[in-house]
Amino acid sequence: MAEQAFAGKTVLVTGGTRGIGRATALRLAAEGARIAVNYHANQKQAEDTLAELKTQGNPAITVQANVADRDEVQRMAAEVRDALGPIDILVHSAGLSIVEHATDVTWETWRRTMDVNLDGTFHVVYALKDEMIARGFGRIVLLSSIAGLRERENQVHYSASKAAVIAMTRCLAQAWAPHNIRINAICPGLIDTEMAYTLSPEAHKNIVANTPMKRMGQPEEIASVIRFLISDESSFMTGQSVVASGGRVMLPG
Repeated sequence: MAEQAFAGKTVLVTGGTRGIGRATALRLAAEGARIAVNYHANQKQAEDTLAELKTQGNPAITVQANVADRDEVQRMAAEVRDALGPIDILVHSAGLSIVEHATDVTWETWRRTMDVNLDGTFHVVYALKDEMIARGFGRIVLLSSIAGLRERENQVHYSASKAAVIAMTRCLAQAWAPHNIRINAICPGLIDTEMAYTLSPEAHKNIVANTPMKRMGQPEEIASVIRFLISDESSFMTGQSVVASGGRVMLPG
């Protein structure tokens, strides 16, 4: 039986029915957490994820909401509280990637990306922050990307949104550390998820060739890092942006 490190904790995972979010939800459920997985549109995917979560024997629900819509996020948070109790942990994995050259970015694609990746992050975090502050406990991991750390001429809107998530992580970590709320970001490289396949096969080949480990990462590998960041094993970490990219991005010391 897996270690029950998160027994009694309620975890909300946005974008939790696919990719990194799904792998994280399953990992935490196996360690005793009560899991609420958020999804936007794919109900079948949500039902399949819920069925697998329930095999772990702990309470689990799915909750539909578009994170770009503040009212939907507020409703989602209320539904999770009613079903599973106060939310202790947030893993915000919902996101959008549009690939187009910087010259071709339109206001519409810029706005759509920011609505989901930046405004959506704000909506979800701020829907939970008051209860976390009042209870003196919160653990938050926000999904950024190595695109937020390095130039990406074909993802200017995505890169800008993910860089903003890193800045938000730092600012909120400083502000809320006195309330026993720890917030960290994770910056994955190319991971074998649906989002990765918005890139062309040629782009995949080039990225893998320029990755020291010569492969894509797996969602479960990122879930392991997320698990560490919300656990007591990282008790002296907050405001950090942790890179997991197979060595593709190495920050200066």
